[in-house]
Amino acid sequence: MRPETEAELAEMIAAAKGPLHVQGGGTRSVGQPVTGDVVRTAGLTGITLYEPGALTLVVRAGTPLAEVEAALESEGQRLPFEPMDHRGLLGTGGTPTIGGVVATNASGPRRIQVGACRDFMLGVRFVDGQGTIVKNGGRVMKNVTGYDLVKLLSGSWGTLGVLSEVSLKVLPKPASAATLILSGLDIGQAVTVMSHALGSPYEVSGAAHVPAAGQTLLRIEGFAKSVAYRAGKIRQMFTQHDVAVVDDAAAVTEIWTGIRDVAPLQDRPGDVWRISVKPSDAVQVAAQLNAEALLLDWGGGLIWARMPEGTDLRARLGGIAGHATLVRGSDASRAALPVFHPEPAPLARISAGLRARFDPRGILNPGLMAG
Repeated sequence: MRPETEAELAEMIAAAKGPLHVQGGGTRSVGQPVTGDVVRTAGLTGITLYEPGALTLVVRAGTPLAEVEAALESEGQRLPFEPMDHRGLLGTGGTPTIGGVVATNASGPRRIQVGACRDFMLGVRFVDGQGTIVKNGGRVMKNVTGYDLVKLLSGSWGTLGVLSEVSLKVLPKPASAATLILSGLDIGQAVTVMSHALGSPYEVSGAAHVPAAGQTLLRIEGFAKSVAYRAGKIRQMFTQHDVAVVDDAAAVTEIWTGIRDVAPLQDRPGDVWRISVKPSDAVQVAAQLNAEALLLDWGGGLIWARMPEGTDLRARLGGIAGHATLVRGSDASRAALPVFHPEPAPLARISAGLRARFDPRGILNPGLMAG
Protein backbone atom coordinates (compact mmCIF):
# COMPACT_ATOMS: atom_id res chain seq x y z
CA MET A 1 0.00 0.00 0.00
CA ARG A 2 1.34 3.38 -1.04
CA PRO A 3 -0.99 6.24 -0.15
CA GLU A 4 -0.61 9.49 -2.03
CA THR A 5 -2.45 11.67 0.49
CA GLU A 6 -2.93 11.83 4.23
CA ALA A 7 -6.62 11.01 3.79
CA GLU A 8 -5.74 7.84 1.85
CA LEU A 9 -3.31 6.86 4.60
CA ALA A 10 -6.00 7.31 7.23
CA GLU A 11 -8.46 5.22 5.23
CA MET A 12 -5.95 2.39 4.78
CA ILE A 13 -5.13 2.24 8.48
CA ALA A 14 -8.79 2.44 9.53
CA ALA A 15 -9.67 -0.41 7.14
CA ALA A 16 -6.72 -2.64 8.12
CA LYS A 17 -7.72 -6.11 9.29
CA GLY A 18 -4.30 -7.09 10.61
CA PRO A 19 -0.75 -5.90 11.32
CA LEU A 20 0.84 -3.18 9.21
CA HIS A 21 4.55 -2.89 8.46
CA VAL A 22 5.19 0.84 8.17
CA GLN A 23 8.06 1.84 5.88
CA GLY A 24 9.50 5.12 4.67
CA GLY A 25 12.29 4.79 2.15
CA GLY A 26 13.20 1.24 3.15
CA THR A 27 16.76 2.08 4.21
CA ARG A 28 16.61 0.89 7.82
CA SER A 29 16.16 -2.68 9.00
CA VAL A 30 16.70 -2.15 12.72
CA GLY A 31 14.28 -3.91 15.04
CA GLN A 32 12.52 -7.24 15.16
CA PRO A 33 11.11 -8.40 11.81
CA VAL A 34 7.56 -7.15 11.30
CA THR A 35 4.94 -9.22 9.54
CA GLY A 36 1.87 -7.73 7.91
CA ASP A 37 0.81 -5.60 4.98
CA VAL A 38 3.45 -3.03 4.04
CA VAL A 39 2.41 0.63 4.16
CA ARG A 40 4.92 2.84 2.35
CA THR A 41 4.84 6.54 3.03
CA ALA A 42 7.04 7.35 0.03
CA GLY A 43 3.97 8.63 -1.86
CA LEU A 44 3.49 11.47 0.65
CA THR A 45 5.97 13.89 -0.87
CA GLY A 46 6.56 17.57 -1.24
CA ILE A 47 7.71 20.63 0.69
CA THR A 48 4.52 22.44 1.70
CA LEU A 49 6.12 25.48 3.34
CA TYR A 50 9.65 26.81 3.45
CA GLU A 51 10.37 30.20 4.97
CA PRO A 52 14.14 30.70 5.03
CA GLY A 53 13.82 33.97 6.94
CA ALA A 54 11.89 32.23 9.70
CA LEU A 55 14.16 29.16 9.61
CA THR A 56 11.05 27.02 9.20
CA LEU A 57 10.40 24.01 6.97
CA VAL A 58 7.19 22.00 6.60
CA VAL A 59 7.46 18.84 4.52
CA ARG A 60 5.48 15.67 3.88
CA ALA A 61 6.92 12.59 5.51
CA GLY A 62 7.77 10.61 2.37
CA THR A 63 9.86 13.37 0.83
CA PRO A 64 13.42 12.16 0.07
CA LEU A 65 15.98 13.55 2.49
CA ALA A 66 18.15 14.56 -0.48
CA GLU A 67 15.33 16.77 -1.79
CA VAL A 68 15.01 18.46 1.59
CA GLU A 69 18.75 19.03 1.84
CA ALA A 70 18.91 20.43 -1.70
CA ALA A 71 16.19 22.96 -0.93
CA LEU A 72 17.99 24.05 2.22
CA GLU A 73 21.35 24.21 0.43
CA SER A 74 19.92 26.62 -2.14
CA GLU A 75 19.25 29.06 0.71
CA GLY A 76 22.50 28.45 2.57
CA GLN A 77 20.79 26.44 5.30
CA ARG A 78 20.82 22.86 6.62
CA LEU A 79 19.31 20.36 9.01
CA PRO A 80 21.37 21.01 12.15
CA PHE A 81 21.28 17.46 13.55
CA GLU A 82 23.17 15.78 10.70
CA PRO A 83 21.01 12.63 10.13
CA MET A 84 22.84 9.37 9.48
CA ASP A 85 22.51 7.43 6.24
CA HIS A 86 22.20 3.76 7.32
CA ARG A 87 22.58 2.20 3.88
CA GLY A 88 26.32 1.63 3.93
CA LEU A 89 26.27 0.03 7.36
CA LEU A 90 23.16 -2.09 6.81
CA GLY A 91 23.71 -2.94 3.16
CA THR A 92 20.23 -1.72 2.27
CA GLY A 93 18.91 0.18 -0.73
CA GLY A 94 16.01 2.57 -0.86
CA THR A 95 15.93 6.33 -0.40
CA PRO A 96 16.12 8.01 3.01
CA THR A 97 13.03 10.10 3.74
CA ILE A 98 12.48 12.93 6.18
CA GLY A 99 9.74 10.94 7.88
CA GLY A 100 12.16 8.08 8.46
CA VAL A 101 14.66 10.51 9.96
CA VAL A 102 12.05 11.80 12.43
CA ALA A 103 10.57 8.39 13.21
CA THR A 104 14.01 7.09 14.21
CA ASN A 105 15.27 10.39 15.70
CA ALA A 106 18.33 9.95 13.46
CA SER A 107 21.04 12.32 14.69
CA GLY A 108 24.72 12.51 13.83
CA PRO A 109 27.99 13.90 15.25
CA ARG A 110 26.68 17.45 15.66
CA ARG A 111 24.15 16.28 18.23
CA ILE A 112 26.71 16.85 20.96
CA GLN A 113 26.61 20.58 20.22
CA VAL A 114 23.12 21.39 18.94
CA GLY A 115 20.89 18.50 20.03
CA ALA A 116 18.98 15.69 18.36
CA CYS A 117 16.38 15.64 15.61
CA ARG A 118 13.56 15.83 18.18
CA ASP A 119 14.99 19.11 19.49
CA PHE A 120 14.32 20.77 16.12
CA MET A 121 10.80 19.48 15.67
CA LEU A 122 8.07 22.12 15.68
CA GLY A 123 5.04 20.06 14.72
CA VAL A 124 3.78 16.78 13.33
CA ARG A 125 0.77 15.40 11.55
CA PHE A 126 0.23 11.66 11.82
CA VAL A 127 -2.38 8.93 11.62
CA ASP A 128 -2.85 6.79 14.71
CA GLY A 129 -3.70 3.09 14.85
CA GLN A 130 -7.42 3.76 14.54
CA GLY A 131 -7.09 5.80 11.36
CA THR A 132 -7.53 9.16 13.08
CA ILE A 133 -5.56 12.13 11.75
CA VAL A 134 -3.77 13.91 14.61
CA LYS A 135 -2.00 17.27 14.52
CA ASN A 136 0.30 18.52 17.26
CA GLY A 137 2.62 21.49 17.56
CA GLY A 138 2.82 24.20 14.96
CA ARG A 139 4.96 25.83 12.32
CA VAL A 140 6.86 28.13 14.66
CA MET A 141 8.39 27.45 18.07
CA LYS A 142 5.92 29.60 20.04
CA ASN A 143 2.98 27.51 18.78
CA VAL A 144 4.18 24.29 20.43
CA THR A 145 1.67 24.01 23.28
CA GLY A 146 -0.24 21.27 25.08
CA TYR A 147 0.91 17.67 25.13
CA ASP A 148 4.27 17.34 23.41
CA LEU A 149 3.39 14.61 20.92
CA VAL A 150 6.02 16.11 18.64
CA LYS A 151 8.86 14.73 20.72
CA LEU A 152 6.91 11.58 21.56
CA LEU A 153 6.59 10.65 17.87
CA SER A 154 10.28 11.43 17.25
CA GLY A 155 12.02 8.10 17.75
CA SER A 156 8.84 6.02 18.08
CA TRP A 157 9.66 3.98 14.93
CA GLY A 158 6.10 4.07 13.62
CA THR A 159 4.69 2.21 16.62
CA LEU A 160 2.44 5.06 17.83
CA GLY A 161 1.38 6.57 14.53
CA VAL A 162 2.35 6.96 10.90
CA LEU A 163 3.83 10.37 10.17
CA SER A 164 2.30 12.28 7.27
CA GLU A 165 3.91 15.72 7.69
CA VAL A 166 6.63 17.24 9.86
CA SER A 167 7.61 20.81 10.70
CA LEU A 168 11.22 21.58 11.55
CA LYS A 169 13.44 24.41 12.57
CA VAL A 170 16.53 24.72 10.34
CA LEU A 171 19.75 26.70 10.77
CA PRO A 172 22.15 28.60 8.52
CA LYS A 173 25.00 26.61 7.03
CA PRO A 174 28.34 27.86 8.39
CA ALA A 175 30.70 29.59 6.01
CA SER A 176 33.72 27.53 6.99
CA ALA A 177 34.81 24.39 8.87
CA ALA A 178 38.01 22.75 10.01
CA THR A 179 38.98 19.46 11.62
CA LEU A 180 41.86 18.94 14.00
CA ILE A 181 43.33 15.43 13.81
CA LEU A 182 45.32 14.16 16.77
CA SER A 183 47.28 11.01 15.97
CA GLY A 184 48.49 8.14 18.11
CA LEU A 185 46.13 8.46 21.09
CA ASP A 186 44.71 5.46 22.90
CA ILE A 187 41.06 5.48 23.95
CA GLY A 188 41.76 6.91 27.39
CA GLN A 189 43.83 9.75 25.99
CA ALA A 190 41.26 10.38 23.27
CA VAL A 191 38.39 10.68 25.74
CA THR A 192 40.43 13.11 27.84
CA VAL A 193 41.25 15.24 24.80
CA MET A 194 37.64 15.25 23.56
CA SER A 195 36.35 16.13 27.02
CA HIS A 196 38.73 19.07 27.35
CA ALA A 197 37.95 20.31 23.85
CA LEU A 198 34.19 20.09 24.37
CA GLY A 199 34.53 21.86 27.71
CA SER A 200 36.51 24.71 26.16
CA PRO A 201 34.92 27.97 24.96
CA TYR A 202 35.81 27.17 21.33
CA GLU A 203 32.50 25.60 20.26
CA VAL A 204 33.52 22.18 19.05
CA SER A 205 30.75 20.69 16.87
CA GLY A 206 32.14 17.17 16.56
CA ALA A 207 34.41 14.99 18.71
CA ALA A 208 35.16 11.44 17.57
CA HIS A 209 37.86 8.78 17.90
CA VAL A 210 38.68 6.06 15.37
CA PRO A 211 40.90 3.49 17.14
CA ALA A 212 41.73 1.56 13.96
CA ALA A 213 43.17 4.69 12.36
CA GLY A 214 44.68 6.00 15.59
CA GLN A 215 42.93 9.33 15.02
CA THR A 216 41.01 11.65 17.31
CA LEU A 217 38.90 14.21 15.43
CA LEU A 218 37.66 17.63 16.56
CA ARG A 219 35.47 19.78 14.31
CA ILE A 220 34.98 23.54 14.40
CA GLU A 221 32.45 25.45 12.27
CA GLY A 222 31.57 29.09 11.70
CA PHE A 223 32.97 32.18 9.98
CA ALA A 224 36.38 31.63 8.44
CA LYS A 225 38.33 33.96 10.77
CA SER A 226 36.60 32.53 13.82
CA VAL A 227 37.30 28.95 12.72
CA ALA A 228 40.98 29.73 12.16
CA TYR A 229 41.27 31.44 15.55
CA ARG A 230 39.51 28.67 17.46
CA ALA A 231 41.46 25.94 15.66
CA GLY A 232 44.67 27.66 16.67
CA LYS A 233 43.55 27.92 20.29
CA ILE A 234 42.59 24.26 20.47
CA ARG A 235 45.86 23.28 18.86
CA GLN A 236 47.65 25.19 21.64
CA MET A 237 45.71 23.16 24.22
CA PHE A 238 47.28 19.94 22.99
CA THR A 239 50.86 20.84 22.08
CA GLN A 240 52.05 17.58 23.64
CA HIS A 241 50.29 15.65 20.85
CA ASP A 242 50.75 15.39 17.09
CA VAL A 243 48.03 17.69 15.73
CA ALA A 244 47.15 18.39 12.09
CA VAL A 245 44.49 20.79 10.83
CA VAL A 246 42.32 20.04 7.78
CA ASP A 247 40.46 23.09 6.49
CA ASP A 248 39.54 22.05 2.96
CA ALA A 249 35.74 22.05 2.84
CA ALA A 250 35.38 18.86 0.82
CA ALA A 251 37.86 16.99 3.00
CA VAL A 252 36.13 18.08 6.21
CA THR A 253 32.76 16.98 4.82
CA GLU A 254 34.18 13.60 3.82
CA ILE A 255 35.68 13.01 7.26
CA TRP A 256 32.47 13.70 9.13
CA THR A 257 30.24 11.91 6.66
CA GLY A 258 32.33 8.84 7.42
CA ILE A 259 31.86 9.33 11.17
CA ARG A 260 28.14 10.01 10.73
CA ASP A 261 27.60 6.85 8.68
CA VAL A 262 29.97 4.67 10.78
CA ALA A 263 32.19 3.97 7.76
CA PRO A 264 35.00 2.30 9.78
CA LEU A 265 32.62 -0.54 10.74
CA GLN A 266 31.11 -1.14 7.31
CA ASP A 267 33.83 -3.21 5.72
CA ARG A 268 33.41 -6.60 7.44
CA PRO A 269 30.58 -8.88 8.59
CA GLY A 270 29.50 -9.07 12.21
CA ASP A 271 26.88 -7.63 14.53
CA VAL A 272 27.05 -3.85 14.99
CA TRP A 273 25.84 -2.28 18.22
CA ARG A 274 25.12 1.32 19.14
CA ILE A 275 25.91 2.01 22.79
CA SER A 276 25.08 5.16 24.73
CA VAL A 277 27.00 5.73 27.98
CA LYS A 278 28.65 8.49 29.97
CA PRO A 279 31.81 9.57 28.12
CA SER A 280 33.77 8.90 31.30
CA ASP A 281 32.75 5.22 31.04
CA ALA A 282 34.01 4.81 27.47
CA VAL A 283 37.39 3.38 28.45
CA GLN A 284 35.82 0.74 30.70
CA VAL A 285 33.24 -0.12 28.04
CA ALA A 286 35.91 -0.60 25.39
CA ALA A 287 37.91 -2.85 27.70
CA GLN A 288 34.93 -5.02 28.65
CA LEU A 289 33.63 -5.39 25.10
CA ASN A 290 36.83 -6.63 23.48
CA ALA A 291 35.18 -5.67 20.18
CA GLU A 292 36.45 -6.45 16.68
CA ALA A 293 36.19 -2.73 15.84
CA LEU A 294 35.10 0.44 17.60
CA LEU A 295 34.13 4.00 16.75
CA LEU A 296 33.61 6.64 19.42
CA ASP A 297 31.44 9.70 18.77
CA TRP A 298 29.90 12.44 20.94
CA GLY A 299 33.11 12.74 22.92
CA GLY A 300 32.91 9.07 23.90
CA GLY A 301 29.23 9.09 24.85
CA LEU A 302 28.27 7.15 21.72
CA ILE A 303 30.16 3.94 20.97
CA TRP A 304 29.71 1.85 17.86
CA ALA A 305 31.02 -1.70 18.23
CA ARG A 306 31.34 -4.55 15.76
CA MET A 307 31.09 -7.91 17.53
CA PRO A 308 31.11 -11.56 16.47
CA GLU A 309 27.62 -12.66 15.43
CA GLY A 310 25.44 -13.73 18.34
CA THR A 311 27.47 -11.97 21.04
CA ASP A 312 25.33 -10.84 23.97
CA LEU A 313 26.98 -7.46 24.24
CA ARG A 314 24.73 -6.29 27.07
CA ALA A 315 26.02 -9.09 29.27
CA ARG A 316 29.52 -7.66 28.86
CA LEU A 317 28.35 -4.24 30.03
CA GLY A 318 27.35 -5.40 33.49
CA GLY A 319 27.62 -2.60 36.02
CA ILE A 320 27.82 0.19 33.42
CA ALA A 321 24.81 2.48 33.11
CA GLY A 322 23.58 3.08 29.58
CA HIS A 323 21.77 1.33 26.78
CA ALA A 324 22.71 -0.70 23.72
CA THR A 325 20.84 -1.23 20.44
CA LEU A 326 21.59 -4.01 17.96
CA VAL A 327 21.68 -1.97 14.75
CA ARG A 328 23.03 -4.63 12.41
CA GLY A 329 22.64 -8.29 13.21
CA SER A 330 22.17 -11.65 11.58
CA ASP A 331 18.72 -13.24 11.63
CA ALA A 332 19.94 -15.55 14.39
CA SER A 333 21.24 -12.65 16.47
CA ARG A 334 18.01 -10.70 16.07
CA ALA A 335 15.98 -13.75 17.05
CA ALA A 336 18.07 -14.46 20.14
CA LEU A 337 18.77 -10.94 21.42
CA PRO A 338 16.44 -7.99 22.04
CA VAL A 339 17.22 -5.38 19.42
CA PHE A 340 16.26 -2.43 21.61
CA HIS A 341 17.52 -2.19 25.16
CA PRO A 342 15.01 -3.75 27.59
CA GLU A 343 13.16 -1.06 29.50
CA PRO A 344 12.90 -0.94 33.30
CA ALA A 345 9.48 -2.15 34.45
CA PRO A 346 8.04 1.33 35.26
CA LEU A 347 9.09 2.70 31.86
CA ALA A 348 7.82 -0.42 30.09
CA ARG A 349 4.39 0.13 31.65
CA ILE A 350 4.34 3.72 30.39
CA SER A 351 5.38 2.58 26.90
CA ALA A 352 2.68 -0.09 26.86
CA GLY A 353 0.09 2.44 27.99
CA LEU A 354 1.06 4.86 25.22
CA ARG A 355 0.82 2.15 22.59
CA ALA A 356 -2.58 1.09 23.94
CA ARG A 357 -3.78 4.68 23.66
CA PHE A 358 -2.44 5.48 20.18
CA ASP A 359 -2.74 2.00 18.67
CA PRO A 360 -5.35 0.06 20.64
CA ARG A 361 -5.56 -2.67 17.97
CA GLY A 362 -1.79 -3.20 18.09
CA ILE A 363 -1.40 -3.08 14.29
CA LEU A 364 1.38 -0.50 13.78
CA ASN A 365 4.78 -2.22 13.48
CA PRO A 366 3.83 -4.76 16.16
CA GLY A 367 6.79 -6.20 18.02
CA LEU A 368 9.30 -3.89 16.34
CA MET A 369 10.54 -2.36 19.58
CA ALA A 370 9.87 -5.40 21.75
CA GLY A 371 12.55 -5.82 24.37
